[in-house]
Amino acid sequence: MTGVPASAAGGPSGARRAAAGAASGQVPGSSMGRSAARSAEGGAAGAAPDARQGAAAGAGDSGAAVGDGSESAVVDTQDDGKPARGGKLAAAAVNQASVWNVANLLTMLRLILVPAFVALMLADGGYDPAWRSLAWAAFAIAMITDLFDGHLARTYNLVTDFGKIADPIADKAIMGAALICLSALGDLPWWVTGVILGRELGITLLRFLVIRYGVIPASRGGKLKTLTQGVAVGMYVLALTGWLATLRFWVMAAAVVLTVVTGLDYVKQAIVLRRQGIAERKAALEEKEA
Repeated sequence: MTGVPASAAGGPSGARRAAAGAASGQVPGSSMGRSAARSAEGGAAGAAPDARQGAAAGAGDSGAAVGDGSESAVVDTQDDGKPARGGKLAAAAVNQASVWNVANLLTMLRLILVPAFVALMLADGGYDPAWRSLAWAAFAIAMITDLFDGHLARTYNLVTDFGKIADPIADKAIMGAALICLSALGDLPWWVTGVILGRELGITLLRFLVIRYGVIPASRGGKLKTLTQGVAVGMYVLALTGWLATLRFWVMAAAVVLTVVTGLDYVKQAIVLRRQGIAERKAALEEKEA
């Protein structure tokens, strides 16, 4: 026996009616009426939590329906409060689909243009002005798209792991293909190709080595270097003569100087970043031990 009065056996509503009847004096002048009323009220108070717990249990067993009981109000969660497995699969599908965005498509276009550029550059012995003009068009498209894909990715939140890896590969691939083709055809000294490619590959490796301490931001000098390299290589791809051929020599000389200077600046930044990272880690360990 739980001690709940018989008047409360019908649930909270029955208990309330019993309490109301006792309080209204249906047992006039009797202390039994007042005690019955108090007992009925206590039974109602005790039965109400039980009713609420039962309703909550029923709602949990039926899929956690909320609101007015419509199907649209069903909460898609597990009993432990974690998202349902279907939600994780849907999120993974969205992330996978986001790889095919405009920024990544431009990067893929640059990768496709690399073999196309080489084929056009070396067509008919590599000295036909018409084929060289077509090769220049492919190179120009690749360099122009390089200016937009990163900007689009950052502006419209289209940054993906694929883009982080493929974008620098596409940049180095198109520039390296152009330099190697020009040196192979005798239009550009091999040492120039070696300096530019050595710097690009070295800085890329350096970025990966110090990434645990932070990211080396792109400087204005680096952006100017990229622009100057693109203009200089583009002028060498074209079959220029006369004063334009002399001009491209000086543009390439400026590109080589900027390549070396900005490369040394990146090395300096990497050293400073590494020292700061080591000092911060040491301070954090000392604070933890203290």
